[in-house]
Amino acid sequence: MTPSTAPDEIAQIASELAQLAASGQILPGSICQLHTRCGRPGCACQADPPRPHGPYWQWTRKVAGKTVTRRLTQDQAQHYLPWIENDRRTRELLTRLRQIAINDLETTRHT
Repeated sequence: MTPSTAPDEIAQIASELAQLAASGQILPGSICQLHTRCGRPGCACQADPPRPHGPYWQWTRKVAGKTVTRRLTQDQAQHYLPWIENDRRTRELLTRLRQIAINDLETTRHT
């Protein structure tokens, strides 16, 4: 990247970050769908082929270095999935900004 293209890219990143922030729809972690098996003998989840229980939806994130999980309804999972994507996009944009700064530092000589 040349120094002349960096300001354009920075402006584009800043604009997209502002839009994401203004939405207020940013949620860290991940949402996944689970199927489980119980321990009851004779339950359909123990059959051959097994028919596990579920689906169950789970939101998982880190809080103070520990994994925290919360069960969600299917409607909640569908509602919040885009919020998770917004968080991922925010982190991608910040990584790009950091890389621009690193490139600038490495290519510019200051006296």
